[in-house]
Amino acid sequence: MSFVMPVLNERDYLRRAVETVLAQDVPGPTELILALGPSTDGTSALARELARDDDRIVLIDNPAADIPIGLNLAIGAGRYPTVVRVDAHSELDPSYARSALTTLERVRAANVGGVMRADGRTPFQRAVARAYNSPIGLGGGAYHGGTQEGEAESAYLGVMRRAVLDEVGLFDESIRRGEDWELNLRIRRAGYRVWFDPTLAVTYWPRESWTRLVRQFSATGRWRGELVRRFGRGNSLRFFAPPALVLTILLGLVVGVLQLTGVLQGWWAMAASAVYLPVIAYAVLIIGVAAGRGGGHGWRDKLWTVAVLPTMHLAWGWGFLLGVIGGAHDTVDTSRLGSRNTPLP
Repeated sequence: MSFVMPVLNERDYLRRAVETVLAQDVPGPTELILALGPSTDGTSALARELARDDDRIVLIDNPAADIPIGLNLAIGAGRYPTVVRVDAHSELDPSYARSALTTLERVRAANVGGVMRADGRTPFQRAVARAYNSPIGLGGGAYHGGTQEGEAESAYLGVMRRAVLDEVGLFDESIRRGEDWELNLRIRRAGYRVWFDPTLAVTYWPRESWTRLVRQFSATGRWRGELVRRFGRGNSLRFFAPPALVLTILLGLVVGVLQLTGVLQGWWAMAASAVYLPVIAYAVLIIGVAAGRGGGHGWRDKLWTVAVLPTMHLAWGWGFLLGVIGGAHDTVDTSRLGSRNTPLP
């Protein structure tokens, strides 16, 4: 079994992520291939230290830093018939890979994934994790808290048959975000199953700051817009909710200006005020989610939830609109890039 992990500026998370991979209880040999991007925080030095301590760790260079390129390099270097995508921000239960292999064989799938169980260490990160785990936060995709096993649109990370990857092609290196969704689309169109198993769960540590969250979701939204340009109706309708919210808010601002300046008056002003209703309903929903049960460790978690949910939706939705209109081009997720002025090994 070949575990593949693209890595860039993950010194705070890498050791634990690697430890949980190496602790997997699976039959047969395993390897962990780290595709090292040009980190600036000492991640590569840590990776070399870990590799010296365990010969199952293989290091390869990924100078482009792009995730799909790193994944393809790692898969190409792998030796085993099952490929497990893992993330430096993730932690696996010791039985994860064994259980996924069992499901892979039981349902004769090409790719199996489970639940992304986000967690946090600070009030902000816990608020982001809560948004990830909520159907309100990321649109209700199965791997964000689904409970029903079955065929799926995509798989979080994924335990994949190498033979199928060789048949349909690896990750599309022209897609910098959403590359897993596009690969699973090709797998499904080739007649293979992508399967969701809710008994599988991966702990995921989200971004630690507001600015990084904005950059991440803006880039992800823009690439989703690009995927809509490329694949049209192959995209789920849930992807259109955030841009609809952005457009509704923009329309509300326009109506507000026209009312304040007297351009809209009388009956027309009253009718146009209907545009405020979905915005008010959205605000009430966000406050209700933040104040509800499971709101975190205290009032700071709840306040951050009120800020985090609209941040995710609006950044993603605005990015989506830009992607649909102009494409993604060379947009990258800069949320994990460090300062390149003071490079570290």
